[in-house]
Amino acid sequence: MTTPDQHASVRYIVDDVQAAIDFYTTHLGFTLNTSAASAFADVVRGPLRLLLSGPASSGARATPDDATDAGRNRIHLTVDDLDAEIDRLRSRGLSFRSDVIAGPGGRQILLSDPAGNLVELFQPAHRPDAP
Repeated sequence: MTTPDQHASVRYIVDDVQAAIDFYTTHLGFTLNTSAASAFADVVRGPLRLLLSGPASSGARATPDDATDAGRNRIHLTVDDLDAEIDRLRSRGLSFRSDVIAGPGGRQILLSDPAGNLVELFQPAHRPDAP
């Protein structure tokens, strides 16, 4: 069991570890923690540690053959201004996998990393009673 001061980790299987490092550190504010590219790296943003496992990594090799495609799961990154983030990322040549979707909790859009793993950018709805 982890202690509260440790990161929550999510593993993404990627086909190019360096491309994934560049994507997350350049565009989404992650910091490189460790790199054993081309097999593995991990990047950190706040309490999230994202494990980037290339084809040669033990994490990727442990994945069953019938689970090789990226799933519908995604990491969820909260942003202050969704429209500004969309404009910033589009100006850097990134494209999105969805349109902006609005609901009672806020607005969101999906993009994918170079391997096709989904990333959700989310702006919470303004709540008049919030501090």
